[in-house]
Amino acid sequence: MKNQTSITSVLLMSLTINQETLSVLFIFFLLIYLMTVFSNFLILLLVVTCAHLHTPMYFFLGNLAFLDMSYSSVTAPRLLFHLSTHRWSMALQECKRQMFFLTYFASSEAYMLSTMSYDRYVAICRPLHYSQVMSWGTCSQMVTLVWFSGLIIPTFFIVFLKRLTFCGPNFIPNFFCDLPSLLQISCTDTTINVLVLFIVAGFLGIVCFVTTFYPYVRIFRAVLRIGTSDGKSKAFSTCTSHLTVVLMYYVSVTFVYFVPNSSNFLTLNRVVSVIYTLITPLLNPLIYSLRSKDLKAALQRALHIHRLPPAPATRR
Repeated sequence: MKNQTSITSVLLMSLTINQETLSVLFIFFLLIYLMTVFSNFLILLLVVTCAHLHTPMYFFLGNLAFLDMSYSSVTAPRLLFHLSTHRWSMALQECKRQMFFLTYFASSEAYMLSTMSYDRYVAICRPLHYSQVMSWGTCSQMVTLVWFSGLIIPTFFIVFLKRLTFCGPNFIPNFFCDLPSLLQISCTDTTINVLVLFIVAGFLGIVCFVTTFYPYVRIFRAVLRIGTSDGKSKAFSTCTSHLTVVLMYYVSVTFVYFVPNSSNFLTLNRVVSVIYTLITPLLNPLIYSLRSKDLKAALQRALHIHRLPPAPATRR
């Protein structure tokens, strides 16, 4: 067996080799990141300060906004550093840390979306028992469970990464570090790691998927039994925002982690990775803000925006 030298850094894939394009991308992603932080922080601030938003739905939304803000902060600042310095190397330990927090916030977001689906199910299918089922004590316990459950998958990954040796090649075909990329540059047998990934992440992923989408099956059945079209429209409107966010999340995750990193899909994978890590955290608050009258009303009150009453009609 030949000697193998452990690597201490990894080389990420540049988004482009054109220097002028890199400058344009830096400005673009900087604006995206600043808008993401601002919009999510604004939702979080409104949920905390506005009394009429102190409901379970907006309590979960505030936590989702904090998750999106944190999730974006794992990849965006580092990407901006690479774009500004044109240096695409990263220390191996820093790469592992990025993988840990990226997996943690992504897992926690999946659990949070499941929790929000259950909240919508109770609100529409069991409205008379909503205040009892979704009490503040229950909501607090659910959110606490979400934040702690998010540690399960990344902790397993980090523990089993300790048994691996990384000796190159040190090239990662993306602009951030994730577990599949780290397993590709290991010179140790990764069978156990892949098995753990399949069992732990696969099981929890299926549980999240079912608990997120199954409530909507029940919701749609309940809505179809509503006699009036206005009632159906009102019921659907309360779920549209959340369902849109859920679909964006799962579609992007499917492309990033289940489309192979071959040369045929490399460009597509990078584009979807940008959407998954940078664009989606920005779109989530915009979707909720545009669909929620309560949020728009709270923002208007916070900014002291009042519509002038129409001028009285003059009699002739």
